[in-house]
Amino acid sequence: MATWTPPPPLKGAALVAGTIALSLATFMNVLDTSIANVSIPAIAGDLAVSPDQGTWVITSFGVANAISLPLTGWLSRRFGQVRLFSASVLLFVVASFLCALAPSLPMLILFRVLQGAVAGPMIPLSQALLLSSYPKERAGSALSMWAITTLVAPVAGPLLGGWITDNISWPWIFYINIPVGLIAVAATWFIYRSRETPSVKVPVDGVGLGLVVLWVGALQIMLDKGKDLDWFGSTYIVALAIVAAVGFAVFVVWELTDRHPVVDLRLFARRNFWTSTLAMSLAYGTFFGNLVLLPLWLQQYMGYTATMAGVILAPVGFLAILLSPFVGRTIHKVDPRLFSTGAFAIFAIVFFMRSRFDTNADIETLLIPTIIQGAGMALFFIPLVTLSISGLGAERIAAASGLFNFARITAGSFGTSIMTTWWDRRASLHHAQLAEHISPYEPTSVQALADLHANGLAAGQGHAVINRMIDQQAFTMSADDLFRLSALVFVLLIAVVWLARPAKQAAAPVVGLAD
Repeated sequence: MATWTPPPPLKGAALVAGTIALSLATFMNVLDTSIANVSIPAIAGDLAVSPDQGTWVITSFGVANAISLPLTGWLSRRFGQVRLFSASVLLFVVASFLCALAPSLPMLILFRVLQGAVAGPMIPLSQALLLSSYPKERAGSALSMWAITTLVAPVAGPLLGGWITDNISWPWIFYINIPVGLIAVAATWFIYRSRETPSVKVPVDGVGLGLVVLWVGALQIMLDKGKDLDWFGSTYIVALAIVAAVGFAVFVVWELTDRHPVVDLRLFARRNFWTSTLAMSLAYGTFFGNLVLLPLWLQQYMGYTATMAGVILAPVGFLAILLSPFVGRTIHKVDPRLFSTGAFAIFAIVFFMRSRFDTNADIETLLIPTIIQGAGMALFFIPLVTLSISGLGAERIAAASGLFNFARITAGSFGTSIMTTWWDRRASLHHAQLAEHISPYEPTSVQALADLHANGLAAGQGHAVINRMIDQQAFTMSADDLFRLSALVFVLLIAVVWLARPAKQAAAPVVGLAD
Protein backbone atom coordinates (compact mmCIF):
# COMPACT_ATOMS: atom_id res chain seq x y z
CA MET A 1 0.00 0.00 0.00
CA ALA A 2 1.32 3.46 -0.94
CA THR A 3 2.55 5.67 1.87
CA TRP A 4 0.09 8.41 2.75
CA THR A 5 1.47 11.95 2.76
CA PRO A 6 -0.27 14.42 5.09
CA PRO A 7 -1.75 17.39 3.20
CA PRO A 8 -0.05 20.79 3.53
CA PRO A 9 -1.32 23.29 6.13
CA LEU A 10 -4.31 25.44 5.23
CA LYS A 11 -3.87 29.11 4.37
CA GLY A 12 -5.88 32.30 4.33
CA ALA A 13 -9.67 32.16 4.45
CA ALA A 14 -9.73 28.34 4.47
CA LEU A 15 -7.60 28.29 7.63
CA VAL A 16 -9.82 30.84 9.38
CA ALA A 17 -13.06 29.10 8.32
CA GLY A 18 -11.70 25.67 9.26
CA THR A 19 -10.60 26.87 12.69
CA ILE A 20 -14.02 28.46 13.32
CA ALA A 21 -15.90 25.35 12.17
CA LEU A 22 -13.87 23.01 14.37
CA SER A 23 -14.12 25.40 17.30
CA LEU A 24 -17.91 25.58 16.92
CA ALA A 25 -18.18 21.80 17.10
CA THR A 26 -15.90 21.68 20.15
CA PHE A 27 -17.82 24.52 21.79
CA MET A 28 -21.14 22.74 21.23
CA ASN A 29 -19.80 19.48 22.67
CA VAL A 30 -18.22 20.97 25.79
CA LEU A 31 -21.21 23.26 26.30
CA ASP A 32 -23.44 20.22 26.71
CA THR A 33 -21.38 18.98 29.67
CA SER A 34 -22.40 22.04 31.71
CA ILE A 35 -25.44 23.69 30.13
CA ALA A 36 -27.82 21.30 31.91
CA ASN A 37 -26.31 21.94 35.36
CA VAL A 38 -28.48 24.94 36.20
CA SER A 39 -31.50 23.47 34.39
CA ILE A 40 -31.75 20.31 36.51
CA PRO A 41 -34.44 21.67 38.90
CA ALA A 42 -36.59 22.77 35.93
CA ILE A 43 -36.08 19.47 34.08
CA ALA A 44 -36.86 17.49 37.24
CA GLY A 45 -40.01 19.51 37.92
CA ASP A 46 -41.26 19.25 34.35
CA LEU A 47 -40.67 15.48 34.19
CA ALA A 48 -42.03 14.90 37.73
CA VAL A 49 -38.86 13.50 39.29
CA SER A 50 -36.59 14.64 42.13
CA PRO A 51 -33.59 16.93 41.45
CA ASP A 52 -31.33 14.04 42.55
CA GLN A 53 -32.79 11.87 39.80
CA GLY A 54 -32.44 14.81 37.44
CA THR A 55 -28.64 14.69 37.83
CA TRP A 56 -28.72 11.45 35.80
CA VAL A 57 -29.10 13.77 32.80
CA ILE A 58 -25.53 14.90 33.50
CA THR A 59 -23.94 11.61 34.54
CA SER A 60 -25.45 9.57 31.68
CA PHE A 61 -23.86 11.90 29.12
CA GLY A 62 -20.48 11.79 30.86
CA VAL A 63 -20.32 8.00 31.17
CA ALA A 64 -21.35 7.37 27.55
CA ASN A 65 -18.86 10.00 26.39
CA ALA A 66 -16.04 8.40 28.38
CA ILE A 67 -16.81 4.89 27.14
CA SER A 68 -16.79 5.96 23.48
CA LEU A 69 -13.45 7.77 23.76
CA PRO A 70 -11.22 4.66 23.49
CA LEU A 71 -12.88 3.76 20.18
CA THR A 72 -11.96 7.03 18.50
CA GLY A 73 -8.59 5.86 17.21
CA TRP A 74 -9.98 2.61 15.78
CA LEU A 75 -12.96 4.35 14.17
CA SER A 76 -10.81 7.08 12.62
CA ARG A 77 -8.47 4.49 11.09
CA ARG A 78 -11.43 2.47 9.83
CA PHE A 79 -13.47 5.33 8.32
CA GLY A 80 -11.12 8.33 8.12
CA GLN A 81 -10.92 11.33 10.43
CA VAL A 82 -13.03 13.72 8.35
CA ARG A 83 -15.86 11.26 7.70
CA LEU A 84 -15.92 10.18 11.35
CA PHE A 85 -15.90 13.76 12.63
CA SER A 86 -18.67 14.83 10.27
CA ALA A 87 -20.80 11.80 11.14
CA SER A 88 -20.28 12.41 14.87
CA VAL A 89 -21.44 16.03 14.59
CA LEU A 90 -24.51 15.07 12.55
CA LEU A 91 -25.46 12.32 15.00
CA PHE A 92 -24.92 14.75 17.88
CA VAL A 93 -27.42 17.12 16.26
CA VAL A 94 -29.95 14.28 15.89
CA ALA A 95 -29.43 13.19 19.51
CA SER A 96 -29.85 16.80 20.70
CA PHE A 97 -33.16 17.02 18.83
CA LEU A 98 -34.35 13.80 20.47
CA CYS A 99 -33.29 15.08 23.94
CA ALA A 100 -35.41 18.18 23.42
CA LEU A 101 -38.44 16.05 22.52
CA ALA A 102 -38.03 13.56 25.40
CA PRO A 103 -41.38 13.12 27.21
CA SER A 104 -39.97 11.43 30.32
CA LEU A 105 -36.76 11.12 32.33
CA PRO A 106 -35.96 7.56 31.12
CA MET A 107 -36.27 8.70 27.50
CA LEU A 108 -34.18 11.81 28.16
CA ILE A 109 -31.47 9.68 29.79
CA LEU A 110 -31.53 7.28 26.83
CA PHE A 111 -31.07 10.11 24.35
CA ARG A 112 -28.35 11.69 26.53
CA VAL A 113 -26.51 8.36 26.46
CA LEU A 114 -26.75 8.41 22.66
CA GLN A 115 -25.60 12.02 22.62
CA GLY A 116 -22.61 11.26 24.85
CA ALA A 117 -21.64 8.18 22.83
CA VAL A 118 -21.57 9.98 19.47
CA ALA A 119 -19.81 12.97 21.08
CA GLY A 120 -16.78 10.88 22.05
CA PRO A 121 -14.79 11.31 18.80
CA MET A 122 -15.65 15.00 18.32
CA ILE A 123 -13.16 16.66 20.67
CA PRO A 124 -10.08 14.52 19.87
CA LEU A 125 -10.74 14.68 16.13
CA SER A 126 -11.39 18.43 16.17
CA GLN A 127 -7.97 18.82 17.74
CA ALA A 128 -6.30 16.43 15.31
CA LEU A 129 -7.81 18.22 12.30
CA LEU A 130 -6.90 21.60 13.76
CA LEU A 131 -3.26 20.56 14.24
CA SER A 132 -3.12 19.30 10.65
CA SER A 133 -4.34 22.72 9.47
CA TYR A 134 -1.41 24.65 10.92
CA PRO A 135 2.35 24.47 10.34
CA LYS A 136 4.22 22.58 13.06
CA GLU A 137 5.82 25.78 14.36
CA ARG A 138 2.33 27.19 15.03
CA ALA A 139 0.98 24.08 16.78
CA GLY A 140 1.23 25.76 20.18
CA SER A 141 -0.88 28.70 19.01
CA ALA A 142 -3.46 26.34 17.52
CA LEU A 143 -3.73 24.41 20.78
CA SER A 144 -4.03 27.63 22.77
CA MET A 145 -6.99 28.73 20.65
CA TRP A 146 -8.52 25.28 21.02
CA ALA A 147 -8.02 25.39 24.80
CA ILE A 148 -9.71 28.80 25.06
CA THR A 149 -12.74 27.37 23.25
CA THR A 150 -12.98 24.53 25.75
CA LEU A 151 -12.74 27.04 28.62
CA VAL A 152 -15.37 29.43 27.24
CA ALA A 153 -17.99 26.71 26.82
CA PRO A 154 -18.21 25.64 30.50
CA VAL A 155 -18.49 29.33 31.41
CA ALA A 156 -21.19 30.04 28.84
CA GLY A 157 -23.05 26.81 29.63
CA PRO A 158 -24.55 27.71 33.03
CA LEU A 159 -25.27 31.30 31.96
CA LEU A 160 -26.89 30.32 28.66
CA GLY A 161 -28.69 27.34 30.19
CA GLY A 162 -30.06 29.48 33.01
CA TRP A 163 -31.32 32.21 30.69
CA ILE A 164 -32.96 29.72 28.31
CA THR A 165 -34.60 27.83 31.19
CA ASP A 166 -35.99 30.99 32.77
CA ASN A 167 -37.08 32.78 29.59
CA ILE A 168 -37.97 30.03 27.12
CA SER A 169 -38.00 26.39 28.29
CA TRP A 170 -35.39 23.73 29.06
CA PRO A 171 -35.74 21.77 25.76
CA TRP A 172 -34.14 24.74 24.02
CA ILE A 173 -30.80 24.01 25.71
CA PHE A 174 -30.73 21.10 23.25
CA TYR A 175 -32.47 22.75 20.27
CA ILE A 176 -29.71 25.39 20.05
CA ASN A 177 -27.25 22.63 19.08
CA ILE A 178 -29.06 22.08 15.79
CA PRO A 179 -28.08 25.24 13.85
CA VAL A 180 -24.59 25.31 15.41
CA GLY A 181 -23.96 21.66 14.53
CA LEU A 182 -25.26 21.96 10.97
CA ILE A 183 -23.09 25.02 10.27
CA ALA A 184 -20.04 23.30 11.77
CA VAL A 185 -20.46 20.06 9.82
CA ALA A 186 -21.17 21.83 6.51
CA ALA A 187 -18.10 24.04 6.81
CA THR A 188 -15.90 21.16 7.97
CA TRP A 189 -16.95 18.90 5.11
CA PHE A 190 -16.47 21.64 2.53
CA ILE A 191 -12.95 22.49 3.76
CA TYR A 192 -11.59 19.12 4.90
CA ARG A 193 -13.17 16.47 2.63
CA SER A 194 -10.15 16.63 0.29
CA ARG A 195 -7.82 16.15 3.28
CA GLU A 196 -9.26 12.80 4.38
CA THR A 197 -6.94 10.35 6.11
CA PRO A 198 -6.64 6.82 4.67
CA SER A 199 -8.95 4.13 6.02
CA VAL A 200 -7.80 0.61 6.78
CA LYS A 201 -9.43 -2.46 8.31
CA VAL A 202 -7.97 -2.90 11.79
CA PRO A 203 -9.04 -5.27 14.58
CA VAL A 204 -11.03 -3.92 17.49
CA ASP A 205 -11.04 -5.25 21.03
CA GLY A 206 -14.78 -5.93 21.25
CA VAL A 207 -14.49 -7.92 24.47
CA GLY A 208 -12.51 -5.14 26.14
CA LEU A 209 -15.03 -2.52 25.05
CA GLY A 210 -17.91 -4.67 26.30
CA LEU A 211 -16.21 -5.04 29.67
CA VAL A 212 -15.72 -1.26 29.90
CA VAL A 213 -19.43 -0.73 29.28
CA LEU A 214 -20.26 -3.42 31.85
CA TRP A 215 -18.20 -2.28 34.83
CA VAL A 216 -18.44 1.49 34.26
CA GLY A 217 -22.18 1.28 33.63
CA ALA A 218 -22.82 -0.94 36.66
CA LEU A 219 -20.78 1.34 38.93
CA GLN A 220 -22.51 4.49 37.67
CA ILE A 221 -25.99 3.01 38.11
CA MET A 222 -25.02 1.85 41.60
CA LEU A 223 -23.91 5.38 42.51
CA ASP A 224 -27.03 6.96 41.01
CA LYS A 225 -29.56 4.53 42.54
CA GLY A 226 -27.83 3.74 45.82
CA LYS A 227 -29.37 6.58 47.81
CA ASP A 228 -32.91 5.75 46.67
CA LEU A 229 -32.52 2.03 47.41
CA ASP A 230 -30.77 2.24 50.81
CA TRP A 231 -27.40 1.28 49.37
CA PHE A 232 -26.18 -2.17 50.40
CA GLY A 233 -29.45 -2.91 52.13
CA SER A 234 -30.74 -3.49 48.60
CA THR A 235 -30.07 -6.73 46.74
CA TYR A 236 -30.09 -4.75 43.49
CA ILE A 237 -27.26 -2.46 44.67
CA VAL A 238 -25.24 -5.43 45.97
CA ALA A 239 -25.63 -7.15 42.59
CA LEU A 240 -24.46 -4.02 40.77
CA ALA A 241 -21.44 -3.73 43.07
CA ILE A 242 -20.48 -7.35 42.38
CA VAL A 243 -20.91 -6.88 38.62
CA ALA A 244 -18.77 -3.72 38.71
CA ALA A 245 -16.01 -5.35 40.79
CA VAL A 246 -15.88 -8.59 38.79
CA GLY A 247 -16.22 -6.74 35.48
CA PHE A 248 -13.33 -4.44 36.39
CA ALA A 249 -11.10 -7.35 37.44
CA VAL A 250 -11.78 -9.29 34.23
CA PHE A 251 -11.30 -6.09 32.21
CA VAL A 252 -7.83 -5.54 33.70
CA VAL A 253 -6.73 -9.12 33.02
CA TRP A 254 -8.13 -9.06 29.48
CA GLU A 255 -6.58 -5.73 28.52
CA LEU A 256 -3.16 -6.75 29.83
CA THR A 257 -3.18 -9.94 27.73
CA ASP A 258 -5.00 -8.91 24.52
CA ARG A 259 -2.87 -8.12 21.44
CA HIS A 260 -5.00 -5.10 20.48
CA PRO A 261 -6.39 -3.73 23.77
CA VAL A 262 -8.98 -0.97 23.61
CA VAL A 263 -7.19 0.58 26.61
CA ASP A 264 -3.42 0.29 27.02
CA LEU A 265 -3.22 -0.34 30.78
CA ARG A 266 0.54 -0.85 30.58
CA LEU A 267 0.81 2.91 30.53
CA PHE A 268 0.17 2.81 34.27
CA ALA A 269 3.62 1.27 34.69
CA ARG A 270 4.99 4.75 34.00
CA ARG A 271 5.20 6.88 37.14
CA ASN A 272 4.35 10.18 35.47
CA PHE A 273 1.32 8.70 33.76
CA TRP A 274 -0.29 7.10 36.81
CA THR A 275 0.43 10.05 39.10
CA SER A 276 -0.96 12.63 36.65
CA THR A 277 -3.97 10.46 35.81
CA LEU A 278 -4.72 9.85 39.48
CA ALA A 279 -4.37 13.55 40.24
CA MET A 280 -6.57 14.55 37.29
CA SER A 281 -9.26 11.97 38.10
CA LEU A 282 -9.59 12.95 41.76
CA ALA A 283 -9.31 16.66 40.99
CA TYR A 284 -11.79 16.63 38.11
CA GLY A 285 -14.26 14.41 39.96
CA THR A 286 -14.18 16.81 42.92
CA PHE A 287 -14.30 19.90 40.70
CA PHE A 288 -17.17 18.68 38.50
CA GLY A 289 -19.18 17.38 41.46
CA ASN A 290 -18.98 20.85 42.99
CA LEU A 291 -19.89 22.41 39.63
CA VAL A 292 -23.20 20.51 39.86
CA LEU A 293 -23.70 21.00 43.61
CA LEU A 294 -23.34 24.80 43.69
CA PRO A 295 -26.23 25.69 41.31
CA LEU A 296 -28.46 23.06 42.95
CA TRP A 297 -27.90 24.68 46.36
CA LEU A 298 -28.39 28.19 44.97
CA GLN A 299 -31.68 27.34 43.27
CA GLN A 300 -33.23 24.96 45.79
CA TYR A 301 -32.26 26.66 49.06
CA MET A 302 -31.08 30.20 48.31
CA GLY A 303 -33.94 31.27 46.06
CA TYR A 304 -31.84 31.94 42.95
CA THR A 305 -33.28 31.63 39.47
CA ALA A 306 -31.47 29.48 36.92
CA THR A 307 -30.21 32.65 35.23
CA MET A 308 -28.77 34.09 38.44
CA ALA A 309 -27.17 30.74 39.31
CA GLY A 310 -25.49 30.89 35.89
CA VAL A 311 -24.31 34.43 36.60
CA ILE A 312 -22.64 33.20 39.81
CA LEU A 313 -20.80 30.45 37.90
CA ALA A 314 -19.89 32.40 34.73
CA PRO A 315 -16.98 34.61 35.99
CA VAL A 316 -14.82 31.50 36.45
CA GLY A 317 -13.79 31.93 32.83
CA PHE A 318 -12.33 35.42 33.10
CA LEU A 319 -8.92 34.56 34.58
CA ALA A 320 -8.94 31.13 32.89
CA ILE A 321 -9.14 32.68 29.42
CA LEU A 322 -6.69 35.43 30.33
CA LEU A 323 -3.98 33.12 31.74
CA SER A 324 -4.29 30.02 29.52
CA PRO A 325 -2.20 31.41 26.61
CA PHE A 326 0.60 32.24 29.07
CA VAL A 327 0.54 28.69 30.44
CA GLY A 328 0.58 27.26 26.92
CA ARG A 329 3.62 29.34 25.94
CA THR A 330 5.64 28.58 29.08
CA ILE A 331 4.65 24.99 29.87
CA HIS A 332 7.91 23.56 28.43
CA LYS A 333 10.02 26.14 30.28
CA VAL A 334 8.49 25.70 33.75
CA ASP A 335 8.18 22.45 35.70
CA PRO A 336 4.53 21.38 35.18
CA ARG A 337 4.46 20.21 38.80
CA LEU A 338 4.81 23.85 39.87
CA PHE A 339 1.82 24.88 37.75
CA SER A 340 -0.24 21.96 39.11
CA THR A 341 0.71 22.84 42.67
CA GLY A 342 -0.49 26.39 42.04
CA ALA A 343 -3.76 25.10 40.57
CA PHE A 344 -4.50 22.78 43.48
CA ALA A 345 -3.56 25.43 46.05
CA ILE A 346 -5.96 27.90 44.40
CA PHE A 347 -8.73 25.30 44.31
CA ALA A 348 -8.15 24.51 47.99
CA ILE A 349 -8.42 28.21 48.88
CA VAL A 350 -11.57 28.60 46.77
CA PHE A 351 -13.34 25.66 48.40
CA PHE A 352 -12.26 26.80 51.86
CA MET A 353 -13.84 30.19 51.11
CA ARG A 354 -17.03 28.46 49.99
CA SER A 355 -17.08 26.33 53.14
CA ARG A 356 -17.81 29.56 55.03
CA PHE A 357 -20.98 30.30 53.04
CA ASP A 358 -24.19 30.68 55.04
CA THR A 359 -27.81 31.43 54.18
CA ASN A 360 -27.07 35.18 54.32
CA ALA A 361 -24.30 35.04 51.69
CA ASP A 362 -24.68 37.93 49.23
CA ILE A 363 -23.76 37.92 45.53
CA GLU A 364 -20.34 39.47 46.16
CA THR A 365 -19.47 36.74 48.67
CA LEU A 366 -20.54 34.07 46.17
CA LEU A 367 -18.72 35.64 43.21
CA ILE A 368 -15.25 36.21 44.70
CA PRO A 369 -14.30 32.49 44.97
CA THR A 370 -15.67 31.89 41.46
CA ILE A 371 -13.46 34.59 39.98
CA ILE A 372 -10.38 33.30 41.82
CA GLN A 373 -11.13 29.75 40.66
CA GLY A 374 -10.50 30.83 37.06
CA ALA A 375 -6.78 31.15 37.80
CA GLY A 376 -6.75 27.58 39.06
CA MET A 377 -8.49 26.34 35.90
CA ALA A 378 -5.83 27.98 33.72
CA LEU A 379 -3.11 26.07 35.60
CA PHE A 380 -5.08 22.84 35.87
CA PHE A 381 -5.39 20.94 32.57
CA ILE A 382 -2.34 21.67 30.42
CA PRO A 383 0.34 20.88 33.07
CA LEU A 384 -1.24 17.53 34.02
CA VAL A 385 -1.63 16.56 30.35
CA THR A 386 2.03 17.47 29.79
CA LEU A 387 3.08 15.30 32.74
CA SER A 388 0.95 12.38 31.53
CA ILE A 389 2.68 12.17 28.14
CA SER A 390 6.18 13.21 29.22
CA GLY A 391 8.82 10.78 28.01
CA LEU A 392 6.42 8.90 25.72
CA GLY A 393 7.17 8.20 22.08
CA ALA A 394 4.84 9.73 19.50
CA GLU A 395 3.30 6.30 18.78
CA ARG A 396 1.97 6.00 22.37
CA ILE A 397 0.69 9.53 22.93
CA ALA A 398 -2.71 8.89 21.33
CA ALA A 399 -3.32 5.86 23.56
CA ALA A 400 -2.13 7.74 26.64
CA SER A 401 -4.36 10.71 25.90
CA GLY A 402 -7.36 8.44 25.31
CA LEU A 403 -6.89 6.62 28.63
CA PHE A 404 -6.18 9.89 30.47
CA ASN A 405 -9.41 11.47 29.18
CA PHE A 406 -11.42 8.30 29.79
CA ALA A 407 -10.35 8.43 33.44
CA ARG A 408 -11.09 12.17 33.66
CA ILE A 409 -14.59 12.08 32.21
CA THR A 410 -15.58 8.93 34.11
CA ALA A 411 -14.37 10.53 37.34
CA GLY A 412 -16.52 13.58 36.57
CA SER A 413 -19.65 11.44 36.33
CA PHE A 414 -18.79 9.47 39.46
CA GLY A 415 -17.98 12.71 41.30
CA THR A 416 -21.40 14.14 40.47
CA SER A 417 -23.22 11.10 41.86
CA ILE A 418 -21.06 10.89 44.99
CA MET A 419 -21.28 14.61 45.72
CA THR A 420 -25.08 14.83 45.43
CA THR A 421 -25.50 11.65 47.51
CA TRP A 422 -23.25 12.91 50.31
CA TRP A 423 -24.97 16.29 50.18
CA ASP A 424 -28.32 14.67 50.88
CA ARG A 425 -26.99 12.34 53.58
CA ARG A 426 -25.15 15.09 55.49
CA ALA A 427 -28.21 17.32 55.19
CA SER A 428 -30.38 14.61 56.78
CA LEU A 429 -27.93 14.42 59.69
CA HIS A 430 -27.86 18.21 60.16
CA HIS A 431 -31.66 18.37 59.86
CA ALA A 432 -32.09 15.81 62.61
CA GLN A 433 -29.66 17.70 64.88
CA LEU A 434 -31.33 21.06 64.25
CA ALA A 435 -34.85 19.64 64.68
CA GLU A 436 -33.95 18.50 68.20
CA HIS A 437 -34.14 22.16 69.24
CA ILE A 438 -37.74 22.52 68.07
CA SER A 439 -39.97 21.61 71.01
CA PRO A 440 -42.66 23.09 73.28
CA TYR A 441 -39.92 23.52 75.90
CA GLU A 442 -37.55 25.55 73.70
CA PRO A 443 -38.28 29.31 74.13
CA THR A 444 -36.87 30.28 70.73
CA SER A 445 -39.00 27.81 68.78
CA VAL A 446 -42.09 28.64 70.82
CA GLN A 447 -41.60 32.33 70.06
CA ALA A 448 -41.03 31.63 66.35
CA LEU A 449 -44.25 29.61 66.12
CA ALA A 450 -46.12 32.33 68.02
CA ASP A 451 -44.87 34.98 65.56
CA LEU A 452 -45.95 32.87 62.59
CA HIS A 453 -49.36 32.30 64.18
CA ALA A 454 -49.70 36.07 64.78
CA ASN A 455 -49.09 36.60 61.07
CA GLY A 456 -52.10 34.45 60.21
CA LEU A 457 -50.53 31.03 59.73
CA ALA A 458 -52.21 27.96 61.18
CA ALA A 459 -50.22 25.62 63.42
CA GLY A 460 -49.51 23.17 60.59
CA GLN A 461 -48.45 25.96 58.26
CA GLY A 462 -46.15 27.38 60.92
CA HIS A 463 -44.45 24.04 61.40
CA ALA A 464 -44.05 23.72 57.60
CA VAL A 465 -42.34 27.13 57.44
CA ILE A 466 -39.97 26.22 60.26
CA ASN A 467 -39.21 22.87 58.62
CA ARG A 468 -38.36 24.70 55.40
CA MET A 469 -36.01 26.99 57.33
CA ILE A 470 -34.35 23.96 58.93
CA ASP A 471 -33.98 22.39 55.48
CA GLN A 472 -32.29 25.53 54.20
CA GLN A 473 -29.84 25.55 57.09
CA ALA A 474 -29.24 21.78 56.91
CA PHE A 475 -28.45 21.71 53.19
CA THR A 476 -26.25 24.80 53.51
CA MET A 477 -24.29 23.19 56.36
CA SER A 478 -24.02 19.99 54.29
CA ALA A 479 -22.70 21.93 51.29
CA ASP A 480 -20.14 23.60 53.59
CA ASP A 481 -19.03 20.14 54.79
CA LEU A 482 -18.44 19.07 51.19
CA PHE A 483 -16.62 22.29 50.34
CA ARG A 484 -14.26 21.69 53.29
CA LEU A 485 -13.69 18.10 52.18
CA SER A 486 -12.99 19.31 48.63
CA ALA A 487 -10.40 21.76 49.94
CA LEU A 488 -8.68 18.93 51.81
CA VAL A 489 -8.67 16.73 48.68
CA PHE A 490 -6.87 19.42 46.70
CA VAL A 491 -4.29 19.95 49.43
CA LEU A 492 -3.52 16.21 49.44
CA LEU A 493 -3.31 16.15 45.63
CA ILE A 494 -0.34 18.51 45.76
CA ALA A 495 1.65 15.63 47.29
CA VAL A 496 0.44 13.25 44.55
CA VAL A 497 1.72 15.57 41.80
CA TRP A 498 5.18 15.66 43.33
CA LEU A 499 5.42 11.87 43.11
CA ALA A 500 5.96 12.44 39.39
CA ARG A 501 9.40 12.94 37.94
CA PRO A 502 10.33 16.21 36.20
CA ALA A 503 8.67 16.22 32.77
CA LYS A 504 10.75 15.19 29.78
CA GLN A 505 10.12 16.70 26.39
CA ALA A 506 7.55 14.68 24.44
CA ALA A 507 5.84 15.06 21.14
CA ALA A 508 3.32 17.87 20.84
CA PRO A 509 0.44 17.08 23.16
CA VAL A 510 -2.78 15.97 21.58
CA VAL A 511 -5.27 16.55 24.36
CA GLY A 512 -8.18 14.19 23.98
CA LEU A 513 -7.01 12.13 20.99
CA ALA A 514 -7.96 8.54 21.74
CA ASP A 515 -6.55 5.37 20.32
